[in-house]
Amino acid sequence: MTARIFRPAKSAMSSGTAKTRDWVLEFPNEQGREIDPLMGWTSSADTQAQVRMRFPTKEAALDYAKEHGIDAVVTEPKTRKPNVRSRGYGENFATDRRGAWTH
Repeated sequence: MTARIFRPAKSAMSSGTAKTRDWVLEFPNEQGREIDPLMGWTSSADTQAQVRMRFPTKEAALDYAKEHGIDAVVTEPKTRKPNVRSRGYGENFATDRRGAWTH
């Protein structure tokens, strides 16, 4: 079973970067999911797919995988340029604003 080691991307729902600094080791789903005929819930007998472990560094995740005999594939994150304005959000309401303030 091959695990995947990666750094998660930031959520598309906010501009925050919470939970993106740690490296994650997770296992893929080896068996297909089944739909319960009575309730309609999806389920699987593969409990490894529920395991998601966090590590502070990539080396720590690789060491853990090697120590426990887990084949792991590392996916390097794509770096992005930070979007930081010089005066921040308060610049929208500054009294010394250069241009006309319009909506």
